[in-house]
Amino acid sequence: MRVFISGASSGLGEAFARYYDARGAQLGLFARSGEKLEALSSSLSKPAACYVGDVRHAADLHAAAADFLHNGPVDIVIANAGISVGILNGIVEDAEVFREIIETNVLGMGATFEPFIPGMHSKGSGTLVGISSVAGIRGLPGSSAYSASKAAATVFLESLRLDLYGTGVKVVTIAPGFIDTPMTQHNPYPMPFLMKPDAFAQRAGQAIALGRRYTVIPWQMGLVARLMRFIPDALYDRMMSRAGRKPRRQ
Repeated sequence: MRVFISGASSGLGEAFARYYDARGAQLGLFARSGEKLEALSSSLSKPAACYVGDVRHAADLHAAAADFLHNGPVDIVIANAGISVGILNGIVEDAEVFREIIETNVLGMGATFEPFIPGMHSKGSGTLVGISSVAGIRGLPGSSAYSASKAAATVFLESLRLDLYGTGVKVVTIAPGFIDTPMTQHNPYPMPFLMKPDAFAQRAGQAIALGRRYTVIPWQMGLVARLMRFIPDALYDRMMSRAGRKPRRQ
């Protein structure tokens, strides 16, 4: 099994790398921090192919994909790279943060998949995995960019699944709840059903192996997500206006 993971240097990406390494996979790890990638690779059972780049730059992904594909077809691509930070619309300095979040979480996901799709299509197999979030189900205070990016990612993945229907290429959407990673550790509000990254990777890996179209992890957040869809707007506004806000970048 050959697996390519973006955003692999920490958090969920690192957890995925360790999960698939334990199952004997050959890994291609892509992230912005070469130092962290090398440290992770050296801790695995066998060295991974490490690629330093930014998912906002398609050329970085094409170069990494070309090198990794040179040694054989890829079975799983996990578009995991993402940014989670609060913004406030109307503040000039947050406009660029908004752009960075959308470019990374949405455009970067599409760019991660793009160089691998032709090979998967031609061999009639492979799995594209996108990491969305329950934050994309409804808007959250202070999270307009992040929630919008994850809502867009979920719909993008659904459309991609339809585009590839019947080709043998699977598209899997994983929507995490609260996972204990550097991305969530700065949240100043309660995080129900908080999971450890290795437990998340275990459940996500099972969903990927089964080719499940859409999975919320942990399952308890799936129930919460279903309820959120049906709360009337007026009640939702009153409830969530008092909720904690995702902190802005300092």
